[in-house]
Amino acid sequence: MTEFLTHCRDAVLKGDRERAVELAASTIDNGYDVLDVIENGFSRGIREAGELWEKGEYFLPELAFSAESMKAAMDTLHPALLAGGKDERSRGLIIIGTVQGDIHDIGKTLVATMLAANGYRVIDLGADVTYQRFLSEVKTQKPSLVCMSALLTTTMTGQKEVIDLLRHEGLRDTVKVLVGGAPTTESWANDIGADGYAENAVEAVHKADALLS
Repeated sequence: MTEFLTHCRDAVLKGDRERAVELAASTIDNGYDVLDVIENGFSRGIREAGELWEKGEYFLPELAFSAESMKAAMDTLHPALLAGGKDERSRGLIIIGTVQGDIHDIGKTLVATMLAANGYRVIDLGADVTYQRFLSEVKTQKPSLVCMSALLTTTMTGQKEVIDLLRHEGLRDTVKVLVGGAPTTESWANDIGADGYAENAVEAVHKADALLS
């Protein structure tokens, strides 16, 4: 299984979309643990591609190919993830998005898929979501949880901006806030007044369960 996970990682890291789809299909055909393959295979590849890009060892086209490979694999695995959902009834409404100024959405999309697979109703706002859009959606949708992702140190402060806006509008006590993304930490979440921090998609589901139980 270790070798298979390495193949999954390599397919994304090398931007081999066709190979990524093939491996995703094999995951389902062979009855492998889909979450394990995503977290320790495909996700590993996209994380490493992102690290290489930040170091200047990957250029934007290479990162884009890796992202497309990851998306293609996720599209193939999506039905299996949803089929594995624990509960057909909605366990609560969650709004999720990548904060303003940040166009990264692979990790956020994975978290949204995982939450939906575990019975939550999820509204995915996409990437580069303005602070006001988060505020507006909380006002109109009245979610139980807001999840915010940030993949850059220059955009992670946007998570604090949204929390401050919610507090200013008297809405902070009406909704839980979960943050995540490469530069964020448990300490950061505490500092900005978030209710929790998740390092990956699987942990995000566990944290959502704990916050909304």
